[in-house]
Amino acid sequence: MKIGFIGLGMMGAGMASNLQKAGHELVVHDLTRQAASRHLNAGATWADSPKAVAAACDLVFTSLPTPADVQRVGTGENGLKEGFRKGAAWFDLSTNAVDVVRALHAEFAEQGVDFLDAPVSGGPRGANSGRLAIWVGGDQAVYDKYQAVLSAMGDQAAYIGPIGAGSIAKLVHNATSAAVNVVLSEVFTLGIKAGVDALSLFKAVRQGATGRSRTFDRLADHFLTGSYDPADFALRLIHKDVSLACQLARDVQVPMRLTNLALLELTEALNRGWAQRDSRVAALLQQERAGIEPIAVPPDQIKAVLESDAK
Repeated sequence: MKIGFIGLGMMGAGMASNLQKAGHELVVHDLTRQAASRHLNAGATWADSPKAVAAACDLVFTSLPTPADVQRVGTGENGLKEGFRKGAAWFDLSTNAVDVVRALHAEFAEQGVDFLDAPVSGGPRGANSGRLAIWVGGDQAVYDKYQAVLSAMGDQAAYIGPIGAGSIAKLVHNATSAAVNVVLSEVFTLGIKAGVDALSLFKAVRQGATGRSRTFDRLADHFLTGSYDPADFALRLIHKDVSLACQLARDVQVPMRLTNLALLELTEALNRGWAQRDSRVAALLQQERAGIEPIAVPPDQIKAVLESDAK
């Protein structure tokens, strides 16, 4: 199948490559041709604009940083809208605002084009390996038609519900992640400042009632090592996602006290100039406030703790 793909960044690059590995012919576009070099070398065709991608393909995926980028690619000058034929389908893999995806769905339906929101979760490693959740909102018949294509990118592609449902699931997921990270930072700085070594504390709590569901294992990658570069998922992106979740909560009148506190923490980290660092870098703020030395446990010691459960 000839498939259009726009947005070959940290997430899009891996997903597009997996489509190629599955045997699909790609037509690609990004801000620079260099971003697509890996895909062009693997046989993809370059298009000079989103319009050109849509004119060449009846199935298009986009993976873009912000709702504004999605709108520009979709409806801006030389956008997808100018190139699509009736009967085409557009799956947006970006994390988007619910009101934006619903508006795009309605606008493209008037043209006879199906728009579905299909945000993903799994990070760049998941995008490359295919261990990726894809949460789809829109017409189920269109999802069913292209389910095999979605499964070439992610092992957990799922239809969630009507348009916007995929985005809602993604915002709930990422808001949870941000709020949990703030709580874990607080309780661990408490334990460390009160006198327990970071690694010993980690070993202890992960065997308790809460820890046995591996609640604390998310600390292993960055918090305990103190390494926030390079980013698995950039701070600027989680800040955008949690901002969208808080806006959605205001729209539907749901109080989100803890999530708004998490957003404040992310905003403070952003104002430190940490936009490109890993999303969990805000933990350094809590360590600073607690008056403890930055946590830096050797990765091999953390690995030994994680592997001890498998023995």
